[in-house]
Amino acid sequence: MKVIAINGSPRKRWNTHMLLERCLEGAGEAGAETELINLYDLQFKGCTSCFACKLEGNRVTKCTMKDDLEIVLQKICECDALVLGSPVYFTSVSGEMKSFMERLFFPYTSYEGKPSSFGKKINTAFIYTMNVPSFLLPLAGYNRLFRYNQKIMKRLFGTGESLKATATYQFDDYSRYAMTYFDGKKRLKRRETVFVDDCMKAKAMGRRICLRKIK
Repeated sequence: MKVIAINGSPRKRWNTHMLLERCLEGAGEAGAETELINLYDLQFKGCTSCFACKLEGNRVTKCTMKDDLEIVLQKICECDALVLGSPVYFTSVSGEMKSFMERLFFPYTSYEGKPSSFGKKINTAFIYTMNVPSFLLPLAGYNRLFRYNQKIMKRLFGTGESLKATATYQFDDYSRYAMTYFDGKKRLKRRETVFVDDCMKAKAMGRRICLRKIK
C-alpha cells in the first residue's frame, strides 16, 4: 500500500509538516509505503483553463500541463491513500495548496453530471493548522472551508476526513514580532499539551486510512 502526503505549508519542520509526518508514521506502522511531498519545493502553476481534460473524446487520467506537478499527479493516480496538509490563510488553504487542488480536482470533475473519472476509490484526509482558536471557527467561516473540501474529496475519491489543529504555536520567540494579540507563553504551553494530542490524532489517522475498507 502506498500513502502520499502533500505539504502545502512553506515552513518545513513546523506545525503542518509535523502533523503530516506523524500521519505517515501511523501509516508506516500499518504496513504502508509512504512519501511526503513539499509543494513549496516545486515549480508549478494553478489551473490555466486550457480545458484539455474536457475535450470531447479526450480521456485523460490527470492534468496534462507539463511542470513539476506532472510526476506528483501521476504518483497520486497510483497511490492507495492521500493526505493533504495546509495552514489556513485568510479562511482558505495556502496559495500553493489551492493551485495544487485546482490541478488535482478539475480533470476528475464532470460538466455532464458523470461520476468522478479518477478510476478508483482511495482513502483521503486533510490536515489543517491555523492561528485561530477553535471557538472562532464558526464565526470566521472556517467550517465552511472544511466541509467543502471534505465533500469534494469524498465525491472525487470516495472518502474524506479532516483534522484541525487550532491556536498553533507560530514562532520560537514571540517577542521578536508585532504579535501582542497572542500570548507566546500560553501558545507554547498549548504546543506542549494540545498539539501533542493533535500529533497522536494524526498518527491514528494515518493508521486508519490504511486499514479502513472503502465500501
